[in-house]
Amino acid sequence: MSDPALYYRIHVFACTNRRPDTHSRGSCAARGSEPLRDYLKARAKELGLSDIRINSAGCLDRCELGPVMVIYPEGIWYSYHTHGDIDEILDTHLLKGGRVARLLLRPEDQPVVSA
Repeated sequence: MSDPALYYRIHVFACTNRRPDTHSRGSCAARGSEPLRDYLKARAKELGLSDIRINSAGCLDRCELGPVMVIYPEGIWYSYHTHGDIDEILDTHLLKGGRVARLLLRPEDQPVVSA
């Protein structure tokens, strides 16, 4: 038996987890992920990307690097901070199938700790 057809070609999970402001790891929401997620959803709709689903996600456990998103089925992670970053991800990754190298997060990436 084969797998059924994909309901969505691409699934984007944008972390919108919020922790208390005093939490040592911070949170994506405290770093502005909610309005950025809203912009991502609106722009995807404007671009007619009906085969792509943008979802809010709880903690993706990369808080210090946030806001973060992960895109499936590839499992590609991005850190993003501006509408320009989102526009670049939409154009380069979601529309053209490429990668935005400057925003990519790799498994080994860790937050920069200042001395």
